[in-house]
Amino acid sequence: MDLHAARSERATAPGQAPENHRLPEIKAWLPTSLIEWEGRLSCSVFLGGCNFRCPFCHAADLVLRSGELGSVPLSEVLTHLEEREGWVDGVVVSGGEATLQPGLPKLIETLRGSVGAVKLDTNGSRPRVVEALIDGGLIDCVSMDVKAPLGPAYSAAAGVAVDCEAVGASIELIRSRGIEHEFRTTVVPGLHTRDDVVGIARELGRTETLILQQFAPLQCLDPTYLDRRPYSRVQLREMAEAASEFVAECRLRGETPSGGTTQ
Repeated sequence: MDLHAARSERATAPGQAPENHRLPEIKAWLPTSLIEWEGRLSCSVFLGGCNFRCPFCHAADLVLRSGELGSVPLSEVLTHLEEREGWVDGVVVSGGEATLQPGLPKLIETLRGSVGAVKLDTNGSRPRVVEALIDGGLIDCVSMDVKAPLGPAYSAAAGVAVDCEAVGASIELIRSRGIEHEFRTTVVPGLHTRDDVVGIARELGRTETLILQQFAPLQCLDPTYLDRRPYSRVQLREMAEAASEFVAECRLRGETPSGGTTQ
């Protein structure tokens, strides 16, 4: 993923929170992509900071060192969108965990002025924020990472103690609001087994789709994960087949239900 990130020698103070009236800083961006929002040519912006510490996360700079990153000017992103009007048809707001940013609604409003639709990527830890964005008509789609079956395994996958009730509330909120959405799980050897994937599917229910993403041992937050060998595509397809009994569809990212690619 060719992210355009900005770096700065000046770091913000540890723990410093942005003022409510300020727009969140964009720490990196992806001008165009066909995979960040399936079915759309999208632009993605990435905000810093996260309340999870998933050991397999490949965005350690955004999670741990966002204060050391400079900011991508919002004007640069808006100019890009205006110059490609009619081509880029969506913006993905991701992180880190974007819902931690107090100025997120204002940023989304600004982006919506230049593009027709906005998708939010979230870990589901802040259901009230997600609810406010949906009810306010600010987002058109939600992608939620489901790290593991709800329970003790969730905290292991997230790298911190997780409020599973909040995560469960986000799942219920997203699937009940009628908004376009997807639930996705990055499947990591040592953290996830076939039974774990089936357990996630059981919790999502028969009306939902679960997207399985292949773990990539690159720039992991926990360096020991760099030595983990990913599951093969064949193994992931077997997990998807087992999980499909409990959801409307379970497939691999980038593949159609028949096993072909979407690219």
